[in-house]
Amino acid sequence: MTIVRKVVRYQMSNVARSRWLVAYAMFFLLVSEGLLRFSGDVSKTALSLINVVLFIVPLVALVFGTVYLYNAREFTELLLAQPVRRWQLYTGLYLGLTLPLVAAFAIGLAAPFAVRRLSGVPFDGSITALLVAGSVLTAIFTGIATLVATCAEDRLRGLGVAIGVWLLFTVVYDGFVLFILAVFADYPLERPTLVLMMTNPIDVARVALLLRFDAAALMGYTGAVFEEFFGGATGVAVTVAALALWASVPALLGARVFQRKDF
Repeated sequence: MTIVRKVVRYQMSNVARSRWLVAYAMFFLLVSEGLLRFSGDVSKTALSLINVVLFIVPLVALVFGTVYLYNAREFTELLLAQPVRRWQLYTGLYLGLTLPLVAAFAIGLAAPFAVRRLSGVPFDGSITALLVAGSVLTAIFTGIATLVATCAEDRLRGLGVAIGVWLLFTVVYDGFVLFILAVFADYPLERPTLVLMMTNPIDVARVALLLRFDAAALMGYTGAVFEEFFGGATGVAVTVAALALWASVPALLGARVFQRKDF
């Protein structure tokens, strides 16, 4: 664990010096501040931030994570020549990349709300839900980025795969679901729709957030079905389990590939 901590500390200090990470934090800072100034209401601002978080966080985690890991390939090969176990190095690389991204996102998003709380403006649980959802999505898509960078030798191909994964989850998935609903409109699709929703971590996070915001009218078909069948504590348990599975599987697959990869 000492070796893992050393790798994590080095990774975090190296990632924290990146201008892209600062720009990432500043983006959420400016968006949150701007929405707060225009709306003047914390709950409305948090609701407006949902789509920003669901689109930007996975994109940045995939692209930034993939590019950074390719640039750190020589450092990785150097450490592999040392008496360091591969699982220790992989864990350090993954955590050292994930934690700075989570910190930048959380600071940028929460800072305007924290300043207003000091001025007496109430800070409701919707902001906490956004922070948790964004942090979990960061862990999920950083794991996918690590898997992609480990599997693909060519960085251009790896970057293309990472962008393709983002397009698949954010654009293609919604079109596919609408196509299925239109073609099989005469059949009961409640349970298949729930299964389809679980195959997309962004959709799971969206439904969980909208359930938390009590915005059933904005949830669409999958969200309405989810609320009907799994409302209350059961719905929370299912979403937590699905997101935990999504957070662990890509990271574990990446670790397995990393263990067997010939660098």
